[in-house]
Order: sequence, then C-alpha cells, then structure tokens
Amino acid sequence: MRRVWEVPVGDSTRVRDARTAAREACAQAALGPRTAAAELVATELATNLLRHAGGGRMVVNLVGPPAGGPGVSVQLFSLDHGPGIADVPTALRDGYTTAGVSLGAGLGSCLRSADAFHLYSAPGRGTVATARFDPERRRRGTPAAQVPAGGICVSLAEAGQCGDAWSWARSGALLTLLLADGLGHGPKAAHASATAVAELHRAAHLPPGEILRRLHTALRPTRGAAVAVAQLDTERAELGFAGVGNAGARLRTREGWTSLLSRPGIVGAYFPAHLPVRRMPWHPDSLLVLHSDGLPSRWTPPDDPRLLGQDPAVLAAAVLRDASSPARPVRDDTSVAVLAPDRRTSTHDSRL
Repeated sequence: MRRVWEVPVGDSTRVRDARTAAREACAQAALGPRTAAAELVATELATNLLRHAGGGRMVVNLVGPPAGGPGVSVQLFSLDHGPGIADVPTALRDGYTTAGVSLGAGLGSCLRSADAFHLYSAPGRGTVATARFDPERRRRGTPAAQVPAGGICVSLAEAGQCGDAWSWARSGALLTLLLADGLGHGPKAAHASATAVAELHRAAHLPPGEILRRLHTALRPTRGAAVAVAQLDTERAELGFAGVGNAGARLRTREGWTSLLSRPGIVGAYFPAHLPVRRMPWHPDSLLVLHSDGLPSRWTPPDDPRLLGQDPAVLAAAVLRDASSPARPVRDDTSVAVLAPDRRTSTHDSRL
C-alpha cells in the first residue's frame, strides 16, 4: 500500500529525515537507479529550508507517471512561508546562493537531477518547489512530459498512510481527475481510496456518473469514501463534474471562482438515488481544484496570475500550504488535486 512522508524541517536532524524519506519512496516505487538523485534533491531542498526560510516542510508522495502508464513516480515537495525569491532565474543558476532568499544553493543541481523541477516563489510569502522522478528516465535533451493534473496528499499527525488519494486517467478525448477521501484514517481508509483509484483506470472511458456507480460497487467491501470525479472532454471543451460525500471542488472561470457541489452520501455504502452531473464550458485559462475536507472549508482560492499559471502540482501544494499553518494545522488527512491541462507557464522543467 502506498505511503506518504511528511518531514517538518526545523533543525539539522530533519535534513537526514528528508533524505531517508526520499530513499524509502524510491524503494517502494522501484526506482533504484534514481534513488541517489532523489536523495540529493531532498537534501538540497531541506537544507535550504533550514538555512534560508527559517524552516518549512518536505512532503514526499508516490504518484502515477506523467504519461498515465504503468509504474509509479516519486514527487518531492518543499513548502515554506519564508522571505521568498526575488529573482528565480538567477537563483536557478549553478553556484548561486544567498542567505536572503528562501532557497538558493543547490537549485541548479535540483533542476538537472529531477525529471521535472518546478518552483514558484513570491517575495514575502514563501516558496513552493516540486521535483519529480519517473520510472523511465527521459533522454538527455528531451523536454519534460507535460502533466495535465497534479496533487499532494498529507496525513493527519504525519501518519505513514493517508486515507486520501487522487489520480487522473486519459481515455481518448476524455481526461478524468478523481479525488477520494476514505472514511476515517489509517490503513483501512487508505485501502478504500486506493480501491477508488484502481477502479478509475478501468472506467475512465465512462462519464462521471457512471464512474461513481462503478466505484460504489468496487468500494462495497471497504469502509467507503467521499469521491469527486471531474472529466474534461478536450474535443468539446466541456467539463463534467459529479461527487458524493464531502469532497470539495472549485472551478475557475472567466467570471471568477465557483463552487461545485457534491451529493450527500458515501461511495460504497450510501449512494444517492439521484446523481446530477454538472456540465460547464472549459476555456484555455480554466482550472479545477478538488480537495478533501482536511482543507478548511473557507479556504481562499489563489489570485496571483503567476501561481495560477504554474504546474498543477505546484498549484496544489501552494493551496495546501496557504490553507494551513502551525497556528491552524490540518485536522484530517488532506489532499488537493488540480486539473490544468496545456499550461503555458513560467515553471522550470529540468533540461538534461
């Protein structure tokens, strides 16, 4: 069963813990040849959190590979509320370092070592960095694969297993994003959400309502889950959404952010008699955020145009970071997933 790793970085001993988390994740994902690179990046990011941001946290997740095929990728996240980076391109140069930024030393090596490296920083508000290591190493000089969806999961009280899960799947012109919140916490909740993810990849050709009905059958032997399903028809430029339970959704349109409501119930236990599917136009600047109820109900969607144009994993991590703090910690397993295909952004993919 997949694990999540979260390492608060407040002193030098936690740098070692971040490196260990990266090594354990690579072992579980069977990324043996990539382990050293992942350990290096984890060490650099954690060290800079401590030196330049006054601390922060590292999160390590296992995610599906960028092409949606078999295998598992390892995704590292570095989150802080530090002073931020005024000049990101300069900070990405090899050898650049300054104590006046959130990150600095080692960013050049992170950029080279990861299959995809993305960074967003706002002066005075902090920095989010993500590094992905894929099952298959891409050839030198080829661009990183574009990923239409991204997300992050963290466990309540830094537990090893998270009851939340997210995934995406493609079937022809249909691009489907799922977020599942297994009932409760721990291994049984994780089993329920993992079952939902596995069934998505067998049912991605179906519309959202039918996917949820298939999930209801698949999850009956489990304790059940709240599930949100969003499906983009790329040919028709139309988004369909349906959800059961307390999974949340926000869609950014040309008029602003709008909430998409799920029906009461539990997939696998209490399925609603009527399950409407809401359909909305999808524009080039649209994006969708799904989240579990671990995120505060009154979280504020981002409005920074630079952040909104970032890689989906970066945007998901920034939403999670900004919705919680030491004074307002997450109260449950928490996950955020973002659908934002065809991002044309100022993110930074490694170029090897």
